[in-house]
Amino acid sequence: MSEKLDKLSRGPGVTKSEIVAKAVAAFIDRRGETELDQRYGKRLDRISRDLERARRDIEMILESLALFIRFTITLNAHTPVPDKATQAVAEARFQNFVEQVGRQIAGGKHAFGERGEP
Repeated sequence: MSEKLDKLSRGPGVTKSEIVAKAVAAFIDRRGETELDQRYGKRLDRISRDLERARRDIEMILESLALFIRFTITLNAHTPVPDKATQAVAEARFQNFVEQVGRQIAGGKHAFGERGEP
């Protein structure tokens, strides 16, 4: 250890006491962190950022959906009750929509770009 300290202190303007003082300070600083922080801190920070982005995206989707529903209800407020044939057509269209969404997800296709884009 002494030989390594001698090698490090050979540089211009570097003293052994400075090296030792910095090493002790770094050691003390690291002791303030737990082993878990050192191992997983960066990963947990990244996961936290990803969760925050997902939360933001979900809030936007929910707000968009709520506005769309309100708009649709307002638009259709005075529409007469549909007959059986119209209800059957609507049910078929809805089933088609659900199947298409399933195919898009299963095929890895996304209407608004690649998954993971901000």
